[in-house]
Amino acid sequence: MTDDVQDNATRKSADATRKYANMIWQYRQAETIAEMIHLGDKLDLFKAMANAGPLSADELAAKTGLHPRWLLEWMRLQAAARVLAYCGDDHFELPSEASDLLANREASGFAASSFMGGHTPEQLAGLMESFKTGIGKTYESDGPETVAKSEARHRVAAERSVVPKMIPALEGVAAKLEYGALVADVGCGDGALVIALAKAYPRSRFHAMDPSRFAVEHVEQRAAENELTNIRAFAAPAECFPLPEQYDLIITFDCMHDMTQPQAAIEEIYRRLVDDGTWFIKDIRSKPSFEDNLRNPMLAMMYGFSLFTCMASAMSEPGGAGLGTLGFNPEVAERMSRKAGFARFKLHDFRDPGNLYYEVRR
Repeated sequence: MTDDVQDNATRKSADATRKYANMIWQYRQAETIAEMIHLGDKLDLFKAMANAGPLSADELAAKTGLHPRWLLEWMRLQAAARVLAYCGDDHFELPSEASDLLANREASGFAASSFMGGHTPEQLAGLMESFKTGIGKTYESDGPETVAKSEARHRVAAERSVVPKMIPALEGVAAKLEYGALVADVGCGDGALVIALAKAYPRSRFHAMDPSRFAVEHVEQRAAENELTNIRAFAAPAECFPLPEQYDLIITFDCMHDMTQPQAAIEEIYRRLVDDGTWFIKDIRSKPSFEDNLRNPMLAMMYGFSLFTCMASAMSEPGGAGLGTLGFNPEVAERMSRKAGFARFKLHDFRDPGNLYYEVRR
């Protein structure tokens, strides 16, 4: 087989894999949309929007008494799913043809009440309460059973991509880790990344931090199972490191957008890095404007994740920043980093379809 034929076969295989994965995730997205239609029915959001013309989240909040930030995330989800019409400038309209289907419970064609989705009634009730109070739930409130739900996927990514490909792409980082560096994994979650790094770089020391005590206990268990003595785990928020150490490398993977006080966390990260240290970020691939994000075929599902998990965490305290799943785009990440004092900001695109990576230095 010639190189050209082999390359063509590889491309066709990769295209087929992407198309199949897209089909599977469309099923998950449909479940999310169904849940959000159910929520819109229970909170009378469709009823409030019927025949009202284009509305902003603040205007819908005035009509319903619900929290505008939560309403905006829901409205964007519904527009991404084409349930609502997007009218520009974060204004949304319920199409006239949707009134009997979604807003008029007396209509023979009313369908909204038949939608539910994959979450429990208790979880949906908690989400609806957040629409009223503006306060979301923490990751810890989901209990210990949710910590490891994505651990296998994270472990594969860490072992096959982060350690062999991404770490060597960062300026001077691999050499420091080989020699013996101090590393903080902030928002460590299930610990798959810090475990992989501790195995790969036994001369380095790793501090795993997470506000969830369940996550910390899980990391401690995995470290013991792997007989890793170069890991310590701490229950601590990103804006308040538990030890007065300075670090050669600080990692925040898929967590900045979840934080209630991300700017304070970035300022703490700046203080805790040595002068030639590196902050390595992974966060969701997104654009600054809703209009640009509409090109994402999984956008509605992303907003569903935000409402149930990411923005919920980011709004779990009064005054929470509420960035949400799509809120830490490259422009926001760079602006917040420079505000904290960082001078160098480099975007890495490692061909990860869902995420972007940033290398940030003083």
